[in-house]
Amino acid sequence: MTIKIHKAKKSLGQNFLKSIPALKKIVEAGEIKNGDLILEIGPGKGALTERLLGSGGQVIAVEKDRELIKLLSEKFNEKIKNKRLVLVEEDILKYKQQNGNYKVIANIPYNITGAILKKFLAAENQPERMVLMVQNEVARRILVRNEKESILSISVKVYGTPEIVMKVPARYFSPAPKVDSAVIAIKNISRRIFEENNIKEDEFFAVLRAGFAHKRKKLASNLKSFPEIVNKGDLGNKRAEELALKDWIALVKMIQ
Repeated sequence: MTIKIHKAKKSLGQNFLKSIPALKKIVEAGEIKNGDLILEIGPGKGALTERLLGSGGQVIAVEKDRELIKLLSEKFNEKIKNKRLVLVEEDILKYKQQNGNYKVIANIPYNITGAILKKFLAAENQPERMVLMVQNEVARRILVRNEKESILSISVKVYGTPEIVMKVPARYFSPAPKVDSAVIAIKNISRRIFEENNIKEDEFFAVLRAGFAHKRKKLASNLKSFPEIVNKGDLGNKRAEELALKDWIALVKMIQ
């Protein structure tokens, strides 16, 4: 069987991971059990796909590039026949996620990282876990290495527990991107925080977006459209980046 060599497409954010240790770490972080349903975003040439299949999971691989769909169809012909692998030619942002339990494990296109996080964390049917390769700087923002929160870090933490699995140097990819990467795992994904605190999801994000609207301004200024918060709260003299998740929950409770 001859498989055509595929040249990475910059327009689709294609950087193919070639590090075996990194591939192993991604699969380990997924804590895959026999029969787990895995959604892989942008399988590329199938390096991660092969290891996911080897872990005992059933894989749905969503790939936008038609040329790669053909390559993967040839490479995993037997796995497709026995229904261990389902290939879907689709833009992941238009893809309708599965019913039932599933995990998202992928080396994603970096230009849509935020959109992917939003799509799946806020989905009606959320994955139980996400393991993603992202830019190292994005991973650091989510985990707050400099003690300053962001709208991204709070948006992730309200749904699950993030952690950095490993840093991945640019040389581990082909072609090598201009920045280093990192594998992050987001565990225990749910809407538990909203339910336990009796707060509405849409109100939480309305307050969060308003609070971060002008990063240099203090909350008393950014949250003028929420007088209940400005009048009651003692956080008005702080900036949004200084507030932890528990503080945002407290602010949202003030408008109910």
